[in-house]
Amino acid sequence: MKFKSNKLKIENVTVQSIARKYGTPTYCYSYKQLRENILKFKKNFKSFSPLICFAIKSNTNLNLIKQIKKFGLGADVVSLGELILALKAGINPKKIVFSGVGKTAKELSYAIDKNILLINAESKSEIYEIERIAKLKRKKVQIGIRLNPNTDAKTLNQISTGKKENKFGVNSKLFYELVKFCKSSKNINLKCLSVHIGSQILNHKPYEKMLKVIDKIITKTNYNFDFIDLGGGMGIAYDEESKKLNYSKYSSAIKKFLKNKKMKIIFEPGRAIVGNTGILVSKIIYIKKNDKKNFIIIDAAMNDLIRPALYGAVHQILPSIKKNKKSKKIYEFVGPICESTDKFSSIKNFQLLEESDIIAICDVGAYGMSLSSNYNLRPKPLEILINGSKIRVIKKRQKYRDII
Repeated sequence: MKFKSNKLKIENVTVQSIARKYGTPTYCYSYKQLRENILKFKKNFKSFSPLICFAIKSNTNLNLIKQIKKFGLGADVVSLGELILALKAGINPKKIVFSGVGKTAKELSYAIDKNILLINAESKSEIYEIERIAKLKRKKVQIGIRLNPNTDAKTLNQISTGKKENKFGVNSKLFYELVKFCKSSKNINLKCLSVHIGSQILNHKPYEKMLKVIDKIITKTNYNFDFIDLGGGMGIAYDEESKKLNYSKYSSAIKKFLKNKKMKIIFEPGRAIVGNTGILVSKIIYIKKNDKKNFIIIDAAMNDLIRPALYGAVHQILPSIKKNKKSKKIYEFVGPICESTDKFSSIKNFQLLEESDIIAICDVGAYGMSLSSNYNLRPKPLEILINGSKIRVIKKRQKYRDII
């Protein structure tokens, strides 16, 4: 995303032209940024060649996942639907890990039939269920056990997953018990210790703390795990003031952890791969003037991008054409949905806007479309992929007949 001759562009295409040709709201992804993110991620951790499993939940566009697969990435899935999607995108089953606290018998049975790399189990009951199904199918199933390391990722409470009060994983006491059970099972092959402490993490220190906890657990269990799944959670800078995660320090901590260990690292990044690849292009319907602020009512809403309403997340908003005059009033960017939480941001000193102007909401590649809904019976937006000057529709705009 950059301004050129005062016009906002995604790669070589102006946001203004996208709105004219495809309408609004529209999700636009940059192929160049996607490629850059994947190559950068690989480069940062190349010294120990991890298996990188893209977190499908962050972006569920089939065509985008097909592009990601071309770079050799696997998939982290958390539902039967995501597993079917990953396989349809052509991802090798031996590069797929299945996470989540509530896998049903149907989901487990399907995963076992597809011979995926790992089912990361999160409770005693789930392991018993996997064994029961595997026994019926006369199979030996590769699993991981997700440890809850009681590590605070220092992120939003809504996306914290590694503290003892969170629903994810098992504590160390139960972990040891389950390792013993798996050793004696004829239908379970325990291959992995798995953790995931949260999302949008911008500090390497919680990861270092997590690695120390895992190291103690491995020593105490005296079990030879083939894989250590460190999850994902790597954050991105949603504004210019945000600090960035120090990949170099995280990589060094992992190398230190791996000393004298023959284990392969698995990562499950989502946001780090797709977060900054996408923008949501929207049109101003009305400007509603108020004594203290002006409501900028746009045609995108919380059903299209729920992160601000759900987490209080703030996304940078940019005009499609840069002008010098600034508003003296605060601009509050809101959607048309009948909820007070249907708002995106309140901004001081934004440039003067007019009705029918086009704006772009930035960094929506992760948890944008994948969290979208038909609330207020609104059709879901169009999705396009931009590569240089080439534009490809990767998902059509939903029509009313699709949802009514």
